[in-house]
Amino acid sequence: MPHIRIPPTWRLPDSAATPEHVYLDRRRFIAAAAGTLLLPALGCAEDRPGPLDGAPKYPTAVPRNVKYTLDRPLTKDTVAASVNNYYEFTTDKDRVWKLSHTLKTEPWSIEIAGHCKRTGKIDLADVLKKLPQEERLYRFRCVETWAMTVPWIGVPMHKFLDWLEPTSKAKYVRFWTVWRPKVMPGQSFRDMFPYFEALRMDEARNEMTMLVTGMFGRRLPTQNGAPVRVIVPWKYGYKSPKSIAKIEFTEKKPPTLWNQAQPLEYGFFSNVNPKRPHPRWSQASEWMIPDRERRPTLPFNGYGEQVAGLYKGMDLIKNH
Repeated sequence: MPHIRIPPTWRLPDSAATPEHVYLDRRRFIAAAAGTLLLPALGCAEDRPGPLDGAPKYPTAVPRNVKYTLDRPLTKDTVAASVNNYYEFTTDKDRVWKLSHTLKTEPWSIEIAGHCKRTGKIDLADVLKKLPQEERLYRFRCVETWAMTVPWIGVPMHKFLDWLEPTSKAKYVRFWTVWRPKVMPGQSFRDMFPYFEALRMDEARNEMTMLVTGMFGRRLPTQNGAPVRVIVPWKYGYKSPKSIAKIEFTEKKPPTLWNQAQPLEYGFFSNVNPKRPHPRWSQASEWMIPDRERRPTLPFNGYGEQVAGLYKGMDLIKNH
């Protein structure tokens, strides 16, 4: 995999983090060149009708796993569907849902490759018939410090992996998003896409990691990663890739996009850590969309009891 070149206009400007109160009060910030990362517009969801159009409800109720509860209210569904980072369409968070309806998500196949017994193309619909789905309430934390709470619907990743039967040589699993530049205009930056992320196998097999197909009782909207994405709730959001088209099992640690592009800013592990600031802003606190309620950032996004053992003995400041 060659070194990834990220267009300079796609990098967060320093002004996004200093001073903090100015950053939070700005509806958007504009870079000198076109195509910058935009702060989500925080107006009422009712001012932006339509973000859930095209995302049908599940025909039958999906059981909720009551083991996973929240210490805060759920984010309104139209807000969670309106504020999205999905650079394949646009860097403007508030416009992703307006552009992403062009992505056809049925039928959908996933290529399985690498150290695994079940390789080749698999049909997503067939997989979901074999593996029961459930709903879980999770916190979601972006590296940019905004946060939300979402009822995700999907399959525990460890059950999906058991069905695929990776071999003993599979130490890592890498996820590739779909490559469709004709309907995803941001993919004109060929150096950056398709997007790829990876997890260590024990992270992927952790009870909290999910292969997600829905939210708020609906099929995933395209802007949230339809038809299938990964959710790793103790990590920053970019570790949860959308619209998965390929899964690869590797013996050696594979590169991941943001870590390869900007390793000082985005680690391979990227666990939510209030003690490790981003080079351009603090991670000590977070703000909930859309009302900007400020909360302290919790280690591992509040899931330390479930996942801290994965990193026993690691320096989580240096090895981020």
